[in-house]
Amino acid sequence: MKDKDIKLTSEHPEADVKHIVRGILRQGLKPAPSKASISLRVDADVLEWFKAQGAGYQTRINAVLRAFKDASFDLPSSGGKRRRAA
Repeated sequence: MKDKDIKLTSEHPEADVKHIVRGILRQGLKPAPSKASISLRVDADVLEWFKAQGAGYQTRINAVLRAFKDASFDLPSSGGKRRRAA
């Protein structure tokens, strides 16, 4: 088959280089964790700031939340100081 024989449609568009590169970069890594769809209320200015950074703002919000989780801080209970989880 030659390039001229390939018919591009909305269902089968031309390959996007970013999509191909992402697939290549994921080789050898752990599978990406599944995502859960939620409804989350955030301050309008915070959301606008993330959106202003460009496409992928939801992924960046997730990365910020994951970094906070990975820092292993317990939320203070009844006014105590934050402490690292054991």
